[in-house]
Parts: sequence; C-alpha cells; structure tokens
Amino acid sequence: MSETTTREERYEQGKTVLDAVDGAAGANVIDSLQDIAPELGHQIVAWGFGEIYSRPGLEPRDRQLVTLGMLTALGGCEPQLDVHINAALNVGLTPQQIIEALLHSAVYCGFPRALNATFTAKKVFAERGLLPVT
Repeated sequence: MSETTTREERYEQGKTVLDAVDGAAGANVIDSLQDIAPELGHQIVAWGFGEIYSRPGLEPRDRQLVTLGMLTALGGCEPQLDVHINAALNVGLTPQQIIEALLHSAVYCGFPRALNATFTAKKVFAERGLLPVT
C-alpha cells in the first residue's frame, strides 16, 4: 500500500486477503465487532490484513506459523488460535506441521501453553474431519 491509499482501499485490500486466508471464520470475527467496536474490526482488516499480512516478505503459510507460535506463547488466545489454525490449514499447512509447530513451542513457552494450543488444534481438526493426526 502507498501513502496515498485511502482508508477504504486499505480495507478492501485487507478484506480480500482476510477472505482468502480465514474464510468465514475471519468474517465472523469482524461481524461480531460491529455492535461494540466497529473501528477495531476495521483496523484488523485494513491494517492487519491490508497493510501487514499482504506484505510480500513472507508467504501466507509462513505468516501462519509465526502467528501460531506467538498466540501459543501469549497464552489465553484460544479463540484466536482456533481462527488461525483454520487459516493455517487454508494456506497449505498440514495437521502434522501444525502439531510439530505447537510441539516446538513447548520448548520456548512451556507445556501448559503448548497443551492449550494443541487442544485447540484438536478441536479444529475434529471439526474438519482431520483426526487422528498421524
């Protein structure tokens, strides 16, 4: 995006990226903010996806690996992990790769957070008919 890109153009760019990566889950998050914090929803789309996620420096699958690691490390982000585990699958990561990333996170952020993230992944995989992971 350039300095002259309008607020609406950033939003439209972000919406295109959000829809491609997160699908209905991303739209549901934004829609759920409309009656309480519509500006937060706008910023998630326009800045988070229109400015940051759409940058050319990393592929979408790599961005999702980074996101999964950070959300796991933060802890208490299971609803966001749910969305981003789905997104990771949408951009080509396999369940095995996701589990490997969450296992790797145990070394740096501890077993409780890695376990919470893994149980979130289990829920997502079950919903998508991807269990058992071998």
